[in-house]
Amino acid sequence: MDWAHLSKLLILCVPVATTLFAQDESHRPVEGIMDNSFLIEEAYNQEDGVVQHILTSVYGVDRLSHPKRRALDFSFTQEWPAYGQAHQFSYTVPYSFVRENGRSANGIGDVLLNYRYQAYLDKKTLTGFAPRFSLVLPTGDAERGFGNDTVGYQWSLPFSTTLGDRWFVHANAGLTYLPDAGAKSAHDFLNYNLGASAIYCLSARFNLMLEWVGAWNQTAADTGRIQRQLASVISPGLRYAFNFRSGSQFVLGLAAPIGLTRAAPELSAFLYLSFEHRVFGENQ
Repeated sequence: MDWAHLSKLLILCVPVATTLFAQDESHRPVEGIMDNSFLIEEAYNQEDGVVQHILTSVYGVDRLSHPKRRALDFSFTQEWPAYGQAHQFSYTVPYSFVRENGRSANGIGDVLLNYRYQAYLDKKTLTGFAPRFSLVLPTGDAERGFGNDTVGYQWSLPFSTTLGDRWFVHANAGLTYLPDAGAKSAHDFLNYNLGASAIYCLSARFNLMLEWVGAWNQTAADTGRIQRQLASVISPGLRYAFNFRSGSQFVLGLAAPIGLTRAAPELSAFLYLSFEHRVFGENQ
């Protein structure tokens, strides 16, 4: 390629780059996309009158199974503010398609009912703390591996803050208690999780992400013995926001989670879709 063709290509790329990376003059870059992480829970409740719909899809290959287990997992979450931003209710519905040992199966998982309290929020530094409690409903078929056949309880402690105008950092800690879980023999399972992420805001609409999550899960082996496994994943990704004149926002995200331990999927592909809009109250 000669310099003439290269210069023409660069000229054509200028409008695209300008659109993609141009900053919104009315916001700092970190204020453009605030509550759209993939694997990490951010500590920002929905604003008063704004509802958010989140759809995620992840395709993963399980290296522990022989032959390898392949799964396509979907999750839909809807978040609603209640009496202002301090209180938020949401629900999460998982659905999975699994192929293992030459057989295919699909079904709904255990549904979560969530309540989150905005215990602290500094709007200048965007430092937030929002503990969450969830009720795990036994809606999945435990015999087919889609649920735990028990009512469970989940607690999460998400923390978020910014470093300057372009960096987000987030941290999570939580546990899930599943009493009398299991389809064949009941056991009390207590699972722990940690997570952290760093997000760099190239602009108010385009972010680069790096997330890490680790889950220490109890499982029952075929012998009946209880064992604990660590599933650790690191996930590079990116997200882009489409902002509409009505104040609504659509966020598209892509990531490639990589398993760091044998209990984690060897390689995954992650898709994130979010749409939030105002349903009542005054426009902002």
